[in-house]
Amino acid sequence: MADNTTMEKIVSLAKRRGFIFQGSEIYGGLAGTWDYGPLGVALKNNIKKLWWDTFVDGRSDMYGLDSAILMNEKVWEVSGHTGAGFTDPLIECSKCKKRFREDHLEDTSKCPDAKCKGELGEKRDSNLMFETKVGAQGDTKSYLRPETAQGIFVNFKNILDTMRPKLPFGIAQIGKAFRNEIAPRDFIFRTREFEQMEIEYFVEESTWESEFEKWREQVLKWTDALGLSRENIREYEVPADELAHYSKRTIDFEYNYPGKGFDELLGLAYRTDHDLKSHQEGSGEKMTFTPIEGVPFIPHVIEPSFGVERALMAVLAEAYTEDEMNEDTRVFLKLKPELAPIKVAVFPLMKNKPDLVAKAREVFEELKETIPQIMFDDNGNVGKRYRRQDEIGTPYCITIDFDTLEDNTVTLRDRDTGEQKRIALNALIEALEL
Repeated sequence: MADNTTMEKIVSLAKRRGFIFQGSEIYGGLAGTWDYGPLGVALKNNIKKLWWDTFVDGRSDMYGLDSAILMNEKVWEVSGHTGAGFTDPLIECSKCKKRFREDHLEDTSKCPDAKCKGELGEKRDSNLMFETKVGAQGDTKSYLRPETAQGIFVNFKNILDTMRPKLPFGIAQIGKAFRNEIAPRDFIFRTREFEQMEIEYFVEESTWESEFEKWREQVLKWTDALGLSRENIREYEVPADELAHYSKRTIDFEYNYPGKGFDELLGLAYRTDHDLKSHQEGSGEKMTFTPIEGVPFIPHVIEPSFGVERALMAVLAEAYTEDEMNEDTRVFLKLKPELAPIKVAVFPLMKNKPDLVAKAREVFEELKETIPQIMFDDNGNVGKRYRRQDEIGTPYCITIDFDTLEDNTVTLRDRDTGEQKRIALNALIEALEL
């Protein structure tokens, strides 16, 4: 991250280069919603793939799941989401009618809008769930899920019955969640629609502390895999009086976001046996694990919870770099190659030379069979193409020139250093180090 990195610069680049757009922008937008353009969705998918490869396919004790967004109303009653425990303190201005989170205000008597300064009303609790109706007559109440965790807990018995796992084991899923935030803010940091990458890891109560420490190390290694500097990562041990009702210990892993400071990136919580026990009582179904020799018991749970958007925001902030190249200021995203939306860009030196364009297309098509995330670019001069690819984080650029037609070598340029070297076409894949 450059010392002068600002969120405004990142937001501008994200819009200009096709990463992230305001939701419903042509109609004035909708607060707390964002659309992900071609490069944004590619970056999101790369983050999710890396997570799945690391925590699911890369382990022998993890089972994948994709649970429904809409669930029986009782799921949320039993889990405590319909009560006062899942609310934000809302306060409304009597003059402009704007609503604010009471705990985010320094003065809870006057509207924070400098143009208004009306009187603020009494605090009231605002439930964060989006309520909806299901069925042709709309006679069944449901909610857009506010978290993916409950989908895992209600499927605990199904995983036991079908996969026959041994403790400890985990259930993982990636999916959408929705929260009716009073004041969505800070770009994609706090939104009303977001994606979670979540794990519920089931353990014996006597082992929770050692398993918790193992997950703490795994979480830190994950931040390394994203390319985040340890200097920008801070662990916040949540005090006992601030813990969620289900948690006995929680660590928030915070990232030093530009212009914002340290704030939550992901969380690691020890949820005890609260959730499984609650669903056992609420549904009448046994949520117990039976060891080969021993008495059935309800496992305890360690939950590493990762937000896709917050990871993406941290990755963009960390990667944003400004330097001097050829006596000019250059902006580039120093993304890890496995996360970069585009891995390689292929250029013909000149777009008005049919032989160069044809050869560049040939190289492009051959490489695409091995590297799907590749781009063909012949718009503008080569210097402008380099700058454009730098801004979107493309690790390598390949230029097809007149020498290529003679000796089958190309110019390979490195994003981070700007270094260029001649490489034989048959040695390209090895040279790319992707």
